[in-house]
Amino acid sequence: MTNPPPAPEPAAATETSESPASGASQVPGPRRPGEPRRPTLRSDLRASWPDGLVALVITAAVFVLLYIRIRNKTSSTVTVMPFMADAGGFWMYFLSQAFGWSALLWAWGTVILGLMLSGPRPGRLPLSGPRLERLHRTTSLNTIALIAAHALLFAAELVRHDTAAWNSAVATAFVEAFVPGGYDSGTGRIAIPVGQAALYLAIPLGLLFYVRHRIGPKTWRVLHRCVIVVYVLSVWHTLLYGTNVWYDGWFRTGVWLLQLPIAALLLLRLLRPARRSEKLPDRPGATAKGRTGWALRLGGRLAVVAIVVALVAVVASGRDGGRSVPPDDTSSTHNHD
Repeated sequence: MTNPPPAPEPAAATETSESPASGASQVPGPRRPGEPRRPTLRSDLRASWPDGLVALVITAAVFVLLYIRIRNKTSSTVTVMPFMADAGGFWMYFLSQAFGWSALLWAWGTVILGLMLSGPRPGRLPLSGPRLERLHRTTSLNTIALIAAHALLFAAELVRHDTAAWNSAVATAFVEAFVPGGYDSGTGRIAIPVGQAALYLAIPLGLLFYVRHRIGPKTWRVLHRCVIVVYVLSVWHTLLYGTNVWYDGWFRTGVWLLQLPIAALLLLRLLRPARRSEKLPDRPGATAKGRTGWALRLGGRLAVVAIVVALVAVVASGRDGGRSVPPDDTSSTHNHD
């Protein structure tokens, strides 16, 4: 998506005349008496605890489900890595998996909320516009926390099973979990850097909202649109490295199915954006710059249409990139030791 030139237009109804999804047409000036305060990181952190508590409950439920499936040997994780059949011995890894799944779910919800706020909204919603925007911000903060917990627990699991001295084990785990290219085993050589990229992009992109008045709304809007990249990387990391979705099956297909609402909302947001300046004109502009911008916007819309069609084909056919036959030697393809 290209960044449109600013134009005078009515801003969406928000707490502060600007939102993390739609932005504002100008940098806000001093707050007038009676005007709502600009959201701050501190205020949103205080407001994020109910959403965070729900995330922890969901994470605990997922952990229990994973643990039971491992003990009953019904999880594909045991097929991929037979040595992990000892559920008690690898509980920290399964907890890391649980945080990873809840992080993906919260990222999904955050993107859904952002697309609803920046595009046409349903006629009736259980929350008002300002409350919906605050929820979008708090789910974004909790998504960052969940991704970080997922990565930290993965590193802690590496330390726990390392027989070297503690300082050497911590250094090795840090490199493997947080340094791109540091993990050199099997699928992790690609999947781990993809997950690291999602984490390292999520933090600044999620926090830039609180300094948008310093960097300018135009710059902030351009950067904020890259949040969708974080979500795509998260899904890619999950499909590459999630042992629960390693093979073909309803669970893996379900992950693909969840992408349909996002693709549909993204297409709707492009076709009917909340900002008039982002609408696609009926014909290209008279200048070369206008024609280029028109072509890029049209190309973006056609690309999203192609993505929607591809997602429907994947879900309908069941051909979603999963493995149909377990490898003969799973230890060489997905070894976390």
